[in-house]
Amino acid sequence: MAQPTPERILQVATGFMSARTLQAAVSLGVFTTLGRRGMTAEELRVAITLAPRASPDFFDALVALKFLERDGDGPAAIYRNSADATAFLDRASPAYMGGLLEMAHDRLYPFWGSLREGLKTGKPQNELKQTGKSLFDELYADPERLEQFMAAMSGASAANFTMLAQKFDFSRYQTLCDVGGAAGDLSTIVARAHPHLACTSADLPVVEPIARRRIAREGLAERVHTAAIDFLTGPLPRADVITMGMILHDWNMQIKQMLVEKAYAALPDGGAFIVIERLIDDARRENVAGLLASLNMLVETGDGFDYSAADFQRWCRKAGFKRFEVLPLVGGSGAAIAYK
Repeated sequence: MAQPTPERILQVATGFMSARTLQAAVSLGVFTTLGRRGMTAEELRVAITLAPRASPDFFDALVALKFLERDGDGPAAIYRNSADATAFLDRASPAYMGGLLEMAHDRLYPFWGSLREGLKTGKPQNELKQTGKSLFDELYADPERLEQFMAAMSGASAANFTMLAQKFDFSRYQTLCDVGGAAGDLSTIVARAHPHLACTSADLPVVEPIARRRIAREGLAERVHTAAIDFLTGPLPRADVITMGMILHDWNMQIKQMLVEKAYAALPDGGAFIVIERLIDDARRENVAGLLASLNMLVETGDGFDYSAADFQRWCRKAGFKRFEVLPLVGGSGAAIAYK
């Protein structure tokens, strides 16, 4: 039997240091400044206006974390983006997901500093605690923060939406409505992959202009439309496929069940209800990303929570759905699907 060591304890306990280093690098524009070229530490330091003391420790830490590569040693060494950083952390990349990291830097990290209080009280530790306004009230009142939040959600979800478009058989369906569609990413990604499909991105009126701009930029305004709805108070638009990407986990059990029932009512016989989430494994032992995402819902909402495919199936059976499947996606996420 192997002797226990403190290595993993130390790694997890100080994991915030690695996270903040990466978040700061994105926020400061390290990866975008490098792009596809190489720079010395001094050239990069000056370009992003860091204090002399920051170099070379900051850049070498990013090398050790595998986000930068370095040719050579000493002051003449050349730093370059790693393949992952080039693909996902350079703003020039179509797969850029730095918005999520910037939101983690600006919002989530300070709020997670009060996790212990949230665990004790069961109350949100975000803007609601500080201002008395909910996360969404704060975001919708500030266009700049709303844009940052939408960019974060786009970065967090694009890979999953792309894989869903590849894995799910959309050939049997003619229409799709993405409920809580935010910037319209799921609708545009699916529509581009399946030209026969008419898609609608449905969200609150304050969000609709953001989605319209994204859809127009993608050249899909003829097949991807927007709808202004409040899914908490009104019915969902009717469609052959109803999707919710990172939506259902925001809410408590009562609202979750209500949204499942609204999806059932909006679908025809044979229609599909698809949720994309960091699905917790049914035994609740393995999916760290899903379990931490659920803790984040405690921090953000108090009573929202993530869930397993088995949980989703139980709620959907109660609403009347008869058949189910799960498609594994990226990074511990999955698409749970219920058929009417």
